[in-house]
This record gives sequence, structure tokens and C-alpha cells, in this order.
Amino acid sequence: MTAAEVTDIRNYLAIAPNLATAGQPTAEQFEALAQAGYTVVINLALSTSDNAIPNEAELVKSLGMTHFHIPVVWEAPTPTDLEIFFKVMERNRDYKTLVHCALNMRVSAFVYLYRVLRLGVEEPVALADLHRIWQPNPTWQALIDEMLAQQKAV
Repeated sequence: MTAAEVTDIRNYLAIAPNLATAGQPTAEQFEALAQAGYTVVINLALSTSDNAIPNEAELVKSLGMTHFHIPVVWEAPTPTDLEIFFKVMERNRDYKTLVHCALNMRVSAFVYLYRVLRLGVEEPVALADLHRIWQPNPTWQALIDEMLAQQKAV
């Protein structure tokens, strides 16, 4: 396996040297991630999402990586989901991390908010990466707007 196969993961996007986002990797792509030096995998998809791997946590752990599952309901993301995600990201900020869901839509929105609200990345920079994956639908845009407004109110 080569690092090049990591870039074959659906909607893979390298955000920083130690952070990438993607859609659902295959079992073989998880092996490529481990060989590429990733040590943390965070899954925001439901276990019933399209192409979900039933034994993903066990597979990831067997490859020497740490696995976190934060199931975020596509139709109803919540500020609580985002806060849990922020805590996991902060605890693992020194590790090479892949954050994935089914298509990198949930993930790109959460990583956008993490970068802007917690890392201080300029909104246009983070927004450009979000838009490389998708234009959030009204449900997800409402969550983004709510979280940005809360931050500005502080």
C-alpha cells in the first residue's frame, strides 16, 4: 500500500499535515491510512450509513490506530454533537487524524466550525475548504450560522 491510495478515498481532502477529511474509507484504505502515519480516525457517520463498515472500530484498532465514533444524524445535527467533536479533536490535536463520514459532508461542516471557532482560522480560508466538498443544505447551514452567531455573541 502507498500513501497515494489515501488520496483515493472518496472526497479525501488534506486540511493540514496532521488533519484530513473524507467520505467512508474501505478496509484497504484504512490500511493505507495506517501506513501513511495516521493514528486517529474519527467517524461521524451512523453505523447504518451507506457503505459503513460494520466492524470499523475493531479494524481501525487492529491497524494500530485509535477510533472514535460520534454518530451525527444527517437530518438533525446538534450543537451537542459538535461540542463532543471539538473535545475529541482537542484531545487528539497532536496526532495525525482522519475525520470521516459517509461522503465528507458532515465532516467538512464540523471541521470548518472547529477551524474557525477553536483554531482561529479565518472564515474565508476555512469556507473555501468546506465548499470544495459541498454547499451546505439549509439544515447544515442553520447549524453553522447558529454556532458562528453564538461565538460572535460571546
